[in-house]
Amino acid sequence: MGNRGGSSPPSRTTIPNPLKLDGSQILTMKMEVTELGPMKRALKIEVPAAEVTQQFSRAYVELNRQVHVPGFRPGKAPLAILEKRYAKTVEEDVIRKLVPDFYDRAIKEAGIHPVVVDIPPLDRVKIKKDSPFTFTATVEIKPTIELRDYKSPSPMSLQADKRTVAEEQVDRALEVFREQQARLDAAPTGTALADGDYAVVDLEGFLDGVALEGTKKEGQLHRVGSKASLLGIEIDAHLLGKQEGEVVDIPQTYPVSHPDHRVAGKVVQFRLEIKGVKRKTLPALDDEFAKDCGPYASIQDLREKLRSEMEKALKKDIEESYKDTLLKRLVETHHFDLPDTLVERELTTIVRQQLQAQQRGKVTDSLPEPAAEELKAIREEHREEANRRVKAGLILEAIAEKENLSVSQDDLNHEVTRLAKELRVPIADLVKMIQAGGQDSVEELRARILVDKALDLVYRQAVIQG
Repeated sequence: MGNRGGSSPPSRTTIPNPLKLDGSQILTMKMEVTELGPMKRALKIEVPAAEVTQQFSRAYVELNRQVHVPGFRPGKAPLAILEKRYAKTVEEDVIRKLVPDFYDRAIKEAGIHPVVVDIPPLDRVKIKKDSPFTFTATVEIKPTIELRDYKSPSPMSLQADKRTVAEEQVDRALEVFREQQARLDAAPTGTALADGDYAVVDLEGFLDGVALEGTKKEGQLHRVGSKASLLGIEIDAHLLGKQEGEVVDIPQTYPVSHPDHRVAGKVVQFRLEIKGVKRKTLPALDDEFAKDCGPYASIQDLREKLRSEMEKALKKDIEESYKDTLLKRLVETHHFDLPDTLVERELTTIVRQQLQAQQRGKVTDSLPEPAAEELKAIREEHREEANRRVKAGLILEAIAEKENLSVSQDDLNHEVTRLAKELRVPIADLVKMIQAGGQDSVEELRARILVDKALDLVYRQAVIQG
């Protein structure tokens, strides 16, 4: 989002910052903040000469311990020789120590919360012993958000969701259990496939009579009438009325724009062979059936426990629906500029998810990377959603800060346990995956827990009407 006002020259603020070098001397770090736009600041930071000199001295002392200079005992080489041989290396080492330290001090002093930092490469920064050291960091910052009412005495209101679990829903849930306990038995020889039957099939694509790599599926169990596709092809219509042993040829024409260049603009002949026909046998809904389903004493016991679980799931769904409504309203009632970097990061995540979704169910097991124009189109298509997600996150972060919310180790452990259960992976494996991502992965998890806490606070403060 752009600046709402007209263009204006960058504003500058100089902030002197007293720094104690030792117990008897106070040095001053000079800092000049230049506003480059609504979300950008340039921090020109000057490190005092005495601090620079002290860092050079420490660097040469450490270097003297580590290097071997012919003719001198370890640690006894003259400073002049070290300066002549290792000046460039020491300068880079001093810069690496000074820049992050003084940058951290500067953003704290300026009260800036950076989203991204751009510090010039070492080879573009000059430093000299006994002289002040100046460098400039360009930062993109989070916006200042004026929070609207979200809690007592002016909480947000919600229309009551009065959904309940009906008997018909419990009946359908029992039917799902019944389907899960059903047997698939081979149909009599000569049985013609009908809706609800199961076919065991092989499918393979051929181009100009030659098998096309990545298009072979064998022993696939398909329920006729499910409309499920195989290699991107809907095969239901080709199966109806067919018997075991029959073969069906299915021509498939692909557009010129198809991402797989091997099939773009061509006709692929798919060979569908019915290897077997099966029919489902459903068990009776009685006490024995209930016992086969788990630790249930009777069909009535199973029914009551199913209802209890469904009511818990409905309660959670209603709560999530309430939270979605509150989040949408928060986004609609707050107006501020968004940091471009955060939006672009979110877009990258969305694009990756879209491409993964496209990969599933395609004609081949792997597709080439999309062209730059296609990527650009996907990004623009989802830019509004990225803006919404970033805006919602920033609002919730502001609420968390105002309410002094924090994330404890117990919170992290609980979330990891929840995610492991949801993803069906061992907790230890999930922890390893998070650790493999480094500190950024931990902070990302921490940030997600924090905004969830903020949204939960808004929800608990809301008034449900009706």
